[in-house]
Amino acid sequence: MARRKTEVFSLSFLDVIACGFGAIVLFYTILSAQAGMQRDRRNDDLQAEVNRLEEEVLEGYKNLVVLKNSLESTDEAVPAEGLANRVIEETERLRQQLAEAEKDTLSKRETIERLKQDLKSLDEGTRRLSAGTPSPGQPGTRIKGFVGSGDRQYLTGLKVGGGHILILVDASASMMDETVVNVIRLRNMPEVRRLTAEKWRRTVGTVDWLTSQLPAKSKFQVYAFNTKAQPLVPGSAGKWLGADDANALNEALREMRKIVPQDGTSLENAFATAATLSPRPDNIILVTDGLPTQGASPPAVRKTIDGEGRLRLFERAIGRLPSGIPVNVILLPMEGDPLAPSAYWTLARRTNGSFLSPARDWP
Repeated sequence: MARRKTEVFSLSFLDVIACGFGAIVLFYTILSAQAGMQRDRRNDDLQAEVNRLEEEVLEGYKNLVVLKNSLESTDEAVPAEGLANRVIEETERLRQQLAEAEKDTLSKRETIERLKQDLKSLDEGTRRLSAGTPSPGQPGTRIKGFVGSGDRQYLTGLKVGGGHILILVDASASMMDETVVNVIRLRNMPEVRRLTAEKWRRTVGTVDWLTSQLPAKSKFQVYAFNTKAQPLVPGSAGKWLGADDANALNEALREMRKIVPQDGTSLENAFATAATLSPRPDNIILVTDGLPTQGASPPAVRKTIDGEGRLRLFERAIGRLPSGIPVNVILLPMEGDPLAPSAYWTLARRTNGSFLSPARDWP
């Protein structure tokens, strides 16, 4: 019997191979389907994330628009605020200029009114002098005349006599007014306003009256003092002037009207001038309004001084006064210095002089 021939690729083997390939294809098909589903799910997630990011970007654009609008509003507000500040500053500057202009205008008006009053007084004086001028055969004894307000006789008891008469006039800041507040206010005003201060005008009028009472044969000298003392007539320091010299009298009055009251009061320096004159004066007339505020030199440290301190300065100043000379005091009023009247009255009594505290409308 013949042997059967063995075949490698039989029908059964092919069936097995086909089944294997079929299983593999089925397996890959199943895997592919699952991978597609997972891909779809991942795509859905990514799409959701993309949508969320798009919404955030859109919201960011909206916020950017809002910020841009706010920035534009801020840019418009800043120039407007700066312009408002400039307008306020300009308005304040114009108000200050207006206030200063009104102050200057008021000062000028007051000056004009005072000048008008002076002109009226001079006209009245001219008429009186013209009506009472003596005839050429009857000359007068006074070198200089004085016309007050009204027809009063100046019976004061003040001793305007002697061979050598020294007039000391206080030209400190307090001579502008009777109150401390007004003195401080006037001290900060222009010079033309200080020159026309009512109290200072009375002081100038007092010196005018004194020079009109000087005996024709006497000698005189006028010193103005504040922290320092200086003669009214330039170049006359330490010299006597003739009371019969009308030019000297008029020049002294002209220089007196130019003085602007300022600074403190050194009575010690004023009394020291008596020792610089030769021969020494036999009559001193002092025009002031209170006790001194400093000695021969200003204090090293600027500070206020009380009444007792001013009284000590007054006593020290008396020590510089040559002995045997009568001191006649004309004390103008000043608030806040209650010790002054008694101190100057005692000085006048001690030196055989006179003390006068005149009324506000004198001379």
